[in-house]
Amino acid sequence: MLKKILFIVVLILCASGYIPAPAALVGGFLFTLFAGDPFPGLGRKATSLLLKSSVVGLGFGMNAQAALQAGREGFLLTISSIILILLLGLLLGKLLKIPTKLSHLVASGTAICGGSAIAAVAPAVGANGREVSVSLGVVFLLNAIALVLFPFLGHMLGLSEHQFGLWSAIAIHDTSSVVGAASAYGEQALQVATTVKLARALWIIPLSLLSVVLFRSKGKKVSIPWFILLFVGAMLLNSYFPLAIYAPLFTISKSLLVATLFLIGSSLSISSIREVGLKPLLLGVILWVVISILSLLAILYIK
Repeated sequence: MLKKILFIVVLILCASGYIPAPAALVGGFLFTLFAGDPFPGLGRKATSLLLKSSVVGLGFGMNAQAALQAGREGFLLTISSIILILLLGLLLGKLLKIPTKLSHLVASGTAICGGSAIAAVAPAVGANGREVSVSLGVVFLLNAIALVLFPFLGHMLGLSEHQFGLWSAIAIHDTSSVVGAASAYGEQALQVATTVKLARALWIIPLSLLSVVLFRSKGKKVSIPWFILLFVGAMLLNSYFPLAIYAPLFTISKSLLVATLFLIGSSLSISSIREVGLKPLLLGVILWVVISILSLLAILYIK
């Protein structure tokens, strides 16, 4: 009972706005590491709902014209990086002798939007439970590292908020970690990162359809990220029908996101990290390093 109360208290503190996103993620991991998970099985269900709700709420702080400009800038990077990572993942998977479905899941999570892409592609290719859990483990582990590491690297490299927002949207896996890292960097970084990342997430649909064809999985379900359309709707309302209530909704959504990161951190465990295995983790790291370096170079030097 005491652990449950303490967990709820820390969760409320994370939602208060006084705890930065990286600290919330690390704090969730440390809580579970030393005190255990007081609500086993609840974290992932709550995380999915809170993440989607907070992302939709962030739309009330976005400007449609600025978002369209950011989306145009990130379009070419998005297309080229997705194709590169999917092909490289297939090649490295064969070299490392990783099962094809597993390497495809890791590459899909790296190329588009982490756990969401894996969850959408898994039924399309007929992946089994272990392949899904291992690929999710790889992505969640690298997400946690990216959330803490990227703002530090951004400041060290002297990136502007616009550059950092674009870089984080391309190079960090999950939407939650992208938004968390960008919000720690600045408001402009948050707007650019959220817009480009959610536009990138729409590629889940063609990737799932392509996966059905490649793996000949007839009758498999293709998931559509409907919450992205709600985000666009919120952004359009804020841009063309402004109301005073939108600002508080935007603030609440940022706080909910920090609480979501605490829950994500609490779902990580030493056993889940060990279950990943060396080869899939190596594949994930290589793909992540490649997309991080190439996208950074493109942002800095290609006009």
